Amino acid sequence: MHADFDKLAARLASSPFRSSFHLDARSMRYVEEKGMDTIRIHARELITRRLAPADIPNDGRQTPMKGHPVFIAQHATATCCRGCLEKWHGIAKGRPLSNDEVCYVTDVVMSFIASEMERINH
Repeated sequence: MHADFDKLAARLASSPFRSSFHLDARSMRYVEEKGMDTIRIHARELITRRLAPADIPNDGRQTPMKGHPVFIAQHATATCCRGCLEKWHGIAKGRPLSNDEVCYVTDVVMSFIASEMERINH
């Protein structure tokens, strides 16, 4: 797993697909209204339910492209499915995510959201 979020962000930025994702005004308002602590809870719950199981019937299609800031962040950070987790983060498919891996993915997602929120506030 990548511990250096700056290096990961640079790798993701080099991908035209990954770098095309940004929080829109509605998503940013949602984050501001709920607060980062609540968004972190949402992220952990969504990751635990949709990404952590060993076998995901619709892997590769389980994360919507819109609807919640966490979903956008997952596509931007290649944490949207187990295939992307394996390719971009070195987390193997076919087994449940460990608690440390769920925490890592949550941190990656939240780093993107924080970066997006900072981008509009400067």
